[in-house]
Amino acid sequence: MADNNATTPVPPPAAAGAENPVEKSKNADKNEAKRLAKMEKFLAKQKAAAEKTKVAPAANEEKEKKAKPEKAAAAAPEPEFVNTTPKGEKKDMSEPMAATYNPKAVEAAWNDWWEKEGFFEPELTADGQVKSEGLFVIAAPPPNITGSLHTGHALAVSIEDGLARWNRMLGKTVLFNPGTDHAGISAQAVVEKQLWKESKQTRHDIGREAFTNKMWDWKDDFQARINNQVRRLGASYDWTREAFTLSAPLSKAVTETFCRFHEEGIIYRATRLINWCSELNTALSNLEVDNKELTGRTLLNVPGYDVKEKFEFGVLISFAYPVEGSDEKIVVATTRIETMLGDTAVAIHPKDERYKHLHGKFVIHPFSGRRIPIILDDIVVDMAFGTGAVKMTPAHDFNDYEVGKRHNLEFINILNDNGTLNNNCGEFSGMKRFHARVAVLKALKEKGLYVETVDNAMTVPLCSKTGDIIEPLMKPQWWVNCKDMAHDALQAVKDGKLIIKPQTSEREYYRWMENINDWCISRQIWWGHRIPAYFVRFAGEEQDFADGQFWVSGRTEEAARESAQKKFPGKAFTLEQDPDVLDTWFSSGLWPFSIMGWPEKTADFEKFYPTSLLETGWDILFFWVARMVMLGIKLTGQVPFSEVYCHALVRDAQGRKMSKSLGNVIDPIDVIEGISLQALHDKLRVGNLDPREIVKAEQGQKMDFPNGIPECGTDALRFCLGAYSAFGKDINLDIMRVDGYRKFCNKLWNATRFALLKLEDGFLPNATAAKSGRESLAERWILNKLNVAAVELNDQLGQRNFMKATDAIYKFWLYELCDVYIEIIKPITEGSDLVAKRSAQDTLYTCLEAALRMLHPFMPFLTEELYQRLPRRDGDKIPTIVKSPFPVNNPSYIDEQADADFELVFAVVRSGRSLMGDYNMTKGGQIYILGSPEIAKLLKSEEAGIATLTKGSKFCTVISDVAAIPEGCASQTIQEGCTVYLLVKGMVDVDAEVQKIEKKLVKVQKAKDDLLKKTQDVTYLTKVKAEIREMNEAKLKDYEAEIATLTSGIETFMKLK
Repeated sequence: MADNNATTPVPPPAAAGAENPVEKSKNADKNEAKRLAKMEKFLAKQKAAAEKTKVAPAANEEKEKKAKPEKAAAAAPEPEFVNTTPKGEKKDMSEPMAATYNPKAVEAAWNDWWEKEGFFEPELTADGQVKSEGLFVIAAPPPNITGSLHTGHALAVSIEDGLARWNRMLGKTVLFNPGTDHAGISAQAVVEKQLWKESKQTRHDIGREAFTNKMWDWKDDFQARINNQVRRLGASYDWTREAFTLSAPLSKAVTETFCRFHEEGIIYRATRLINWCSELNTALSNLEVDNKELTGRTLLNVPGYDVKEKFEFGVLISFAYPVEGSDEKIVVATTRIETMLGDTAVAIHPKDERYKHLHGKFVIHPFSGRRIPIILDDIVVDMAFGTGAVKMTPAHDFNDYEVGKRHNLEFINILNDNGTLNNNCGEFSGMKRFHARVAVLKALKEKGLYVETVDNAMTVPLCSKTGDIIEPLMKPQWWVNCKDMAHDALQAVKDGKLIIKPQTSEREYYRWMENINDWCISRQIWWGHRIPAYFVRFAGEEQDFADGQFWVSGRTEEAARESAQKKFPGKAFTLEQDPDVLDTWFSSGLWPFSIMGWPEKTADFEKFYPTSLLETGWDILFFWVARMVMLGIKLTGQVPFSEVYCHALVRDAQGRKMSKSLGNVIDPIDVIEGISLQALHDKLRVGNLDPREIVKAEQGQKMDFPNGIPECGTDALRFCLGAYSAFGKDINLDIMRVDGYRKFCNKLWNATRFALLKLEDGFLPNATAAKSGRESLAERWILNKLNVAAVELNDQLGQRNFMKATDAIYKFWLYELCDVYIEIIKPITEGSDLVAKRSAQDTLYTCLEAALRMLHPFMPFLTEELYQRLPRRDGDKIPTIVKSPFPVNNPSYIDEQADADFELVFAVVRSGRSLMGDYNMTKGGQIYILGSPEIAKLLKSEEAGIATLTKGSKFCTVISDVAAIPEGCASQTIQEGCTVYLLVKGMVDVDAEVQKIEKKLVKVQKAKDDLLKKTQDVTYLTKVKAEIREMNEAKLKDYEAEIATLTSGIETFMKLK
């Protein structure tokens, strides 16, 4: 259908081999290429003049205003939409459709009505069982309550909700279960920053209880914000089952798991190396550590130090240890010179001839005087690297830790929790660690032990929350032995019980599970599940808090007391609960079954577990997905879901990772509603960004969104994110592409509005969508295409290929239904043949109604709005598109002959368009088709349709006798027995057209000659940069191509004389 008011929407990437049914001619492509080339040149030279082309001269403007007052009225902005529908009530559809699509008006009220009517709750049989069509369950990944959602979350919701709606429309019992995660460290870090910003207080200043209350207030605020966002995104959640990881039911599951695992020995206490953040004073998981790559010497700021101070990283410092009892020295190297205060060995290779005389010897620590053994190790030492001698600091390096265990070395901790050096560091005790870095280097130089400093590429681990430098630190913590659980989780994939898509993610899963380490689950914070473990304290006895034998666990303190009494009969004791909380991933790992009521055997657990699908980002495949699989199999005996789909990461249009400091983090509500650049700037000041980061972020916003973000609406955003989604590829989100899909929504609006006019008031569709047998070729063709789209859409959704799924429905709506069928039936619906008219209307209704249902998983609001405006078939009592049946393969619609026959119609249309383009004809085209008897018979009934699709054509006539063709026609042969003619003689002013082309030819020839002259200058090769020369070569080729096209055009016109 023609849509003169809308800019051409941006199509999704087409599947391989896909093409539009009506192609542009070769000349049209050339003309377009020329136009773009000229426009580029024009903009480069006369950017300021561009605005002038948009405004007509004042006189013309006045004339136009007088001649067409109704156009000026039409251009007036529509009044701001106000939603008057009472909350939970169905929207009134009795008002006429608006002239244009307004996403705000379309999206209003529907979600409240859907929820009130319970459309999103699982539909069961009369006796409360899962329907025979099947079961589909998604435990929605719980977003962190650290802040508002971003476009990465919008992608997840779009995919998950699309699949939930599709399966619901297939008739299945569907549960889409929502919830949020308490996000221990992340949420606490944000609230601590806010507390300091507002009152210059720390959590220790106000105490654990008061701080925890602040955390709950934060949770209530941001949980409400998040819930509003996902509602705006159209998520069809069953809100009656909303869950939160710190709620009482889910906390019960956490406690049960810890106690079971502790009782079985799977959870144990041990002192080991962990990632330590001095700023947060807690252990971190690897996921909470960002790795900064350095290529060499780099000076960095460190949180907790003066902003003017910078410290040296990316270097390798060599120094010497004196060998005991001799004048000899052995040289070692390190990237962290301060850690030499905790060295407890120097390792050499047992076969290294240079050091064989030092086997069994010692070196002397220059500051403490400690004797440090020289050990032999053929695993960690590479004789060819450096001096072949390696210092060992087992208490502060993950590799050295393993060496320390192998050789039973002393583990000396040099750090306090706050990042200062402890009493093991002698003269350096009390110093901040990076001040000590400078001081130790200076002291080594004074002792004559410093050798050299060289650049060294390295990775610096940073806390993702604070930017602090992470330190490996020895700490007594609770650990989970993952080995046996990982084996079972890996076997589930090997056995096909769990499918992971795409394959790259499956390979990553294997890599993690085959090399799994034990999991540290202790966190030294206050927001989270407090560890249900208790230290048994005996009065008057010395006990090691790190020793696991003095610890018991309990589902309640009373249960823990009973365990302690059994373990230590007859002894007097007191219980001290571990002040630490559990790693957030521990509770998140129970999500798919804890939300169903586990450890109780609830009705929900029996019906809806295991779930069907887990959809998430590939970046948390191990940290969350693998742990859910391990814990699910161990605790329930079943994999928690049968399929994992890992979506891409959303980046900005330049391919950069989303970052608040870059200003490119996009709130989906801002895309839905639109927002000005200034409002984007204002939002930066609401959070906890440093003032310097705000300046940087504002610059990023100016670059990415110079005019702010246009109002796109939810449906356009969801459809765009689906169209972007391809296996294994990150998404570089361009907001203007989302805006392109908003124009697609406008196209759908206009098409439906037009179709309803063609159906006319009082139209009652047939009782079924079955064919009548009286369908025209165009009708048979569009029904076949409808079925092709339905089959392709179901297939691609089943394969989780959302790019191809959106492409299938987009192509049907735009290129087949709107651009062809709705156009081709215009003469029929406006004609006098009532039988043909009714048949065309019935087919139009069938296609329109089915196409809305096919589009619903991607565009829930627009499709509901338009579906509710359609008349209903007799007996159709379905209240909402949400519950309508999804189109599937209909064998009766398959019509390969109609497809082939209609392809000939398209070929004629393409030929007609090409001929009119060749002769610059935009109207009054008279087309004659000479065909063999068989072809003439086929095309005769399509004359009106061909004329309609060939824009600017006055009429089309099919003839069988060549003598009937008027003189002065241009022609194109399509195939044997079919030639298309266009009358051009008398329709075109040949001399005028030739003059136009000759003028252009002179200009292009001059531009070519001028450039050629420059390239022939003797200094051209030496003075002009290679990239400029390359550009000039391309320009010359473009000029030559344009000259050839213009010359050919003159020859074409001259043939008419």
